[in-house]
Amino acid sequence: MKILVIDDDQATLKFIREILKHGGFNVLTADNGRTAFEQLANNTDVTVVIADIIMPEQEGIEIIRQIKSEHPHIKIVAISGGGKMSPESYLQLAHAMGADATLKKPFGHKELLNTLRYL
Repeated sequence: MKILVIDDDQATLKFIREILKHGGFNVLTADNGRTAFEQLANNTDVTVVIADIIMPEQEGIEIIRQIKSEHPHIKIVAISGGGKMSPESYLQLAHAMGADATLKKPFGHKELLNTLRYL
C-alpha cells in the first residue's frame, strides 16, 4: 500500500513516515498542498492520504475536498492538533468534507496503524 503523508511540520512527517515504513508501507511525503498534488500526479498508485488540517498555503480541508473530487478512490485520514478551534471541531469538519477516518494529535503508532487497517 502506498501512502502520501501531508503535513507542514517536518517532525510530524518524520514521525509518521518512520511508523509507516516499519509497518511495511511505501511512504511519500509532502509539506504543502502543491507538493501533495504533484506527488499524486506522479504516483497514481497512492491508495491512502494522511493530511494535516491546519497548514499554510492550502488548508487540509481544501486538500481533502480536492482529493475526493479528483481521486475519489483514495482513502483519507485527517489529522489535527487543533488551532483556533478544538481538534475535534476540525476533525468533524474534515469528516463532513469526505475524510474516511480522523486522528487527534498526538497519536501513537498503534493508533495510526489500527486506523489504516480499518479503512
